[in-house]
Amino acid sequence: MTGDEIRTKFTDYFVERGHTLVKSDILVPQNDPTLLFTNAGMVQFKNVFLGKEKRAYKRAVSVQKCVRAGGKHNDLEMVGRTARHHTFFEMLGNFSFGDYFKKEAIEFGWEFLTDVLQLPKEKLYVSVFETDDEAFNYWANDIGIPKERISRLGEEDNFWSMGPTGPCGPCSEIHIDQGEALGCGKSDCAVGCECDRYLEIWNLVFMQYNRDAEGNLSPLPNPCIDTGMGLERLTAVVQKQPSNYDSDLLSKIIADAAKIAKISYGSDQSKDVSLKVLADHSRAATFLINDGILPSNEGRGYVLRRIIRRALRHGKMLDIEFPFLHQITDKIVSYFKGAYPELEENRVFINRVAQNEEESFKNTLHYGTQRLDEILEKVKKSGNSVVPGDEVFKLYDTYGFPVDLAQDIAQDANYSLDLEGFNKAMQNQKEMAMASWKGSGEKEISPFFKDYLQSSPPTEFEGYTRTQSESLTTAILKNDNEIDSASEGEEITFLTKSTPFYGESGGQVGDFGRASNENVQLEITSATKPVPELIAHHAKVIQGSIKKGDKISLQVDQTSRQNTALNHTSTHLLHAALKTVLGDHVKQAGSLVSPDRLRFDYSHFSPLTEKERSKIETLVNEEIRKNTAVQTKEMSIQEALDDGATALFGEKYGSSVRVVSVPGFSKELCGGTHISATGDVGIFKIISEGSVASGVRRIEGLTGPAALQKIQEDGESLNEIRNVLKSQPKEELGRIQKLIEKNRELEKQIQSLKEKMLFGGGQNKGEEFVEINGIKTLVKNLESMDSKTMRTYIDNAKNKMKSGVVVVGSVQNGKVLLAAGVTKDLTKQYHAGNLLKEIAQIVGGSGGGRPDMAQAGGSQPENLDKALEEVSKLIQNN
Repeated sequence: MTGDEIRTKFTDYFVERGHTLVKSDILVPQNDPTLLFTNAGMVQFKNVFLGKEKRAYKRAVSVQKCVRAGGKHNDLEMVGRTARHHTFFEMLGNFSFGDYFKKEAIEFGWEFLTDVLQLPKEKLYVSVFETDDEAFNYWANDIGIPKERISRLGEEDNFWSMGPTGPCGPCSEIHIDQGEALGCGKSDCAVGCECDRYLEIWNLVFMQYNRDAEGNLSPLPNPCIDTGMGLERLTAVVQKQPSNYDSDLLSKIIADAAKIAKISYGSDQSKDVSLKVLADHSRAATFLINDGILPSNEGRGYVLRRIIRRALRHGKMLDIEFPFLHQITDKIVSYFKGAYPELEENRVFINRVAQNEEESFKNTLHYGTQRLDEILEKVKKSGNSVVPGDEVFKLYDTYGFPVDLAQDIAQDANYSLDLEGFNKAMQNQKEMAMASWKGSGEKEISPFFKDYLQSSPPTEFEGYTRTQSESLTTAILKNDNEIDSASEGEEITFLTKSTPFYGESGGQVGDFGRASNENVQLEITSATKPVPELIAHHAKVIQGSIKKGDKISLQVDQTSRQNTALNHTSTHLLHAALKTVLGDHVKQAGSLVSPDRLRFDYSHFSPLTEKERSKIETLVNEEIRKNTAVQTKEMSIQEALDDGATALFGEKYGSSVRVVSVPGFSKELCGGTHISATGDVGIFKIISEGSVASGVRRIEGLTGPAALQKIQEDGESLNEIRNVLKSQPKEELGRIQKLIEKNRELEKQIQSLKEKMLFGGGQNKGEEFVEINGIKTLVKNLESMDSKTMRTYIDNAKNKMKSGVVVVGSVQNGKVLLAAGVTKDLTKQYHAGNLLKEIAQIVGGSGGGRPDMAQAGGSQPENLDKALEEVSKLIQNN
């Protein structure tokens, strides 16, 4: 039975028993600001368990993509060295939201493992929470497991909590005896032992209590079930393999890596570790990139970068010198596209990201090796043989330089690394990162809205067809607390039964406008969606008072709404044009639609060329001139996807969706407000395009009157430039190029004159040199000279001296410039960078550089002469 077959059998089994198959959530948690990555199947159901969200089903089954490579759950360094650790894995899970409970969960688990997968009953053991007699009796009496194969374990092993407070409960784990060969050999080896003999394969969590701030447990009115079982571990058990890496889910990736490395798996233990790292990390990288995470130097992107670079490091250890990672990720797409079709859609994009990061890592190794050479030289001069831990950490943290590679290079030069100091610095960084982690950016939802939905229906949105309506005020809040009424001057949030106001969501800003009746005038500054089902109006009472239950007239600012609609439809046209011009790898990575402009982030690797930019603008404006009717239609999510509609990856959609299309050009799932025909836009203009992250570009654009105004302003500026240049249209560029060339020539002449003045016609005055301890020394204030001239002066002086030390200073624009040079024969005795580090402090600055040439700066020009005087003392005392 293959891993793919087991995955399908699991979901089929539970669907047949009334469970709704829920697609895996993406690896970026959508509604949990506490998590770096989705790390369990229950994450996408967290708000259901907490009672903040209702679903159309009470039973669910899922196969959830998970990553544990950062924060509390971090398995990165263990990967490849054990049989079970992974950065990426798939979690099988079945869930009950107040429907069935312990008895059914236990029966389902036992039946699936023994009847469907045919695992031997006599090899299965279970554990329960030490006081959970109910679960114990189900296992013993209903299932018939001998009591000696049921273990009662404590809270650490068999009690699960969502957090310090909230839903929690006992759990029951199913284990399989894999035999003495995989055991630890201890006489007391049993369920709960850390060895692999009694291997846990399934955890059934019985969420039956709520824990308050004092730690007290109270029964939940609707107990829930949350189960989790790793697909890789289960597959290895079914296929009778001792390691997850020997299951077919990973062994074929290992075989691909071995083929690239031209080695055989199983012939060398250390090389096997590297092959397993390549398999695991390549798979993690493939799925993370697919879910929109890109390599960067912070947050999730930093974790991805570490995963990729650790894989590349192990590739280097296997003597793979050419770009290879994209070859493995391409294979992974082929292996997993059946279960995750979106991988095929993003194949080219994943490939490009992997190649770009590998190229970036080459540069890292180049610059990191240079920096390590400088560190080793510094250690050598200090007379030590150990590289300080903080220096190793800086090398790792700043350059991404692998510690094991630094260790190899250091050992080759007869040095060792202070790994204890490195680990301490690493731990400090982890603690700081955890303290500063702000999660996914979601704001904490006021508990009021959760309670409101328990007794009141969702807000009815009327804004697709009107901008003015009358409705009933159903709640008034001030500072998140419900109040009965509000008077003049108060700032409030209020809910209504229905509204024409669009609540901020999907990249579109919320509407603003007015509300009134015979007793009150309100200015609505914005509308938001505190939860998906509600639209909240944020307002200030301008006159009179408002009470809960009042009828009120709601009026959206029509000019703002229309301009927003122009920009929203234009983002759809822009998205389609980008795909046409650049390719299908283009995916929306974010957007902002406001009345005054639009912003569109998209996946791509290089800046737009002028030709591409022009082509994109032309395509959009061609569609505008066609004045095509914009169509909207409600349909099921599956119908929409089958009809070719573009869904935004990672966006949550209900069973029914709204499709906005410009026939023949664009079709997207979208809940925003749009114009009735493309011609309403008038004109579209790109005003900027740039990079916002690795592999993510951003376009900002204008439409309608704002675009026309921008074009007119640009035309006026161009006319002014022509007047200054005294040129005709299309002559401007040639005139400007000539001016630049002339300016360069004049700069060269000025530089030459400066040098002649400085060197007195090319001769350094002999009396400027002094000998200190037999060392020729030249120290000079060059007054207002730039850094380039100072370096030239130093080179000339060194050539004339043959052997000596030169230190010069200057003040430009209120800032101190310092430079130092040491002839090659003296660099072991005097280090130019170290000399400047000492004197730069005197002028309130810092700096450094090579032993033979260094530069520094400072902010205290009044202390320049004092700093230069210090040079003689430093050379005297060396």
